[in-house]
Amino acid sequence: MSRTNAGKLVLDAKSAGSAVGAFNVILLEHAEALVAGAELAKLPVILQISENCVNYHKGLKPISVATIAIAESASVPVSVHLDHAESEDLVKQALDLGYDSVMFDGSKLSYADNVAASARMAALCKSYGATLEVEIGEVGGKDGVHAPGVRTNPLEAKAFAEATGADLLAVAVGSSHAMTTRDATLDFALIQEIAKTVSVPLVLHGSSGVSDSDLQKAVNAGMSKINIATHLNNVFTHEIRQALESNPKLVDPRKYIAPGRDAVAAEVSRLLILLSLTS
Repeated sequence: MSRTNAGKLVLDAKSAGSAVGAFNVILLEHAEALVAGAELAKLPVILQISENCVNYHKGLKPISVATIAIAESASVPVSVHLDHAESEDLVKQALDLGYDSVMFDGSKLSYADNVAASARMAALCKSYGATLEVEIGEVGGKDGVHAPGVRTNPLEAKAFAEATGADLLAVAVGSSHAMTTRDATLDFALIQEIAKTVSVPLVLHGSSGVSDSDLQKAVNAGMSKINIATHLNNVFTHEIRQALESNPKLVDPRKYIAPGRDAVAAEVSRLLILLSLTS
């Protein structure tokens, strides 16, 4: 069990008509909670560390080494994935540290530059035996990336995937990053059309804003990897806030962070089962 390439996890999910959950690590407790939740569900999971997280920790190595160690001790298949990396140097550093999967985000580049950079990253990842996820254009939220009105053109998606040689493709179908409410409106017909047109598995970003029922509809329509971050941060923060409010004299972080970690583990377990379409 333990470490498994993200590409294999996603391809297995696609073959089974389900999806694998991909959740973001910010603190060490996130990594612990994500693996605990996957073990509760007895299902695979992808642990994602974003370039923003790297900047928060002022470096890639410490949070990565800790997360990889947690992944390697798991009793279920776990992938460690670099999320939304805009720096090619950061991708190389992550691969050298042992990441098995990378999402290179060239969506701010021109189409031609995005294709060229993504193709370079695909070749680099293949040399390490790692998976590469890419994104065509913008996918909404956070100053316009993944804006709800942005939509991926299926034929453009096919051309982009083929030109880059990437393993996974993130597409814009109505979700938006950093949503704290779960009322995003997805275009299920578009998901189906892209899934029929593109040969590689599809990834849904901004899934925190999508309801449970719509997440399952998205999987049925053709999504194979579902990224969720903000929703779990809501769960984590809510429990910590409750612990501190119930006992204002608390100063030991273990006593107020642990409830947040436990709540995230329970929610991850629930979400993984939901995405497996066995619930």
